[in-house]
Amino acid sequence: MNENDAASILVDIGYNIHRKLGPGLLESVYEQIMEYELRQRGLAVRRQVSVPVRWKSVTMETAFRADLIVEECLLVELKSTMEIAPVYMKQLLTYLRLTHLRLGLLINFGMELYRDGVRRVVNGLPDSP
Repeated sequence: MNENDAASILVDIGYNIHRKLGPGLLESVYEQIMEYELRQRGLAVRRQVSVPVRWKSVTMETAFRADLIVEECLLVELKSTMEIAPVYMKQLLTYLRLTHLRLGLLINFGMELYRDGVRRVVNGLPDSP
C-alpha cells in the first residue's frame, strides 16, 4: 500500500468518525478511535510513536511523538481545535523530515465541517535530515 492509498482510507475513516461524533472531543479520543478503525480495515498502525532528534553528538530520544504512523508511509497529526494555526502545517513538515516520510495528514476534528479540517503536507525534499 502506498501513502496515497493509506491517506484515502484514513480520510474516509476520519469523515465517518466526525459525522458520528462531531467536533469537540479530546484529541486522544479521536486518536484511539482512528487507531481502532484503521486496524479493523487491516492496516498497520502505530500510535504515539517516539521520534528522536539528533543534534551534533546529542540524541534527544523523544523529541516529539507522532500521533499515528500508518503502514510505515503516512504520518498523521490529529488536532481538536477551533481553527488550524499555520504552525501546525510547519510542525507536520518538520515531523515528516525527521521521520523521512513523504506524506502527512493534519486532521482537525474541531472544525464544524470535516473537509475544512483536513490538510495534506508533502515532504518534497530529496534529503531529509
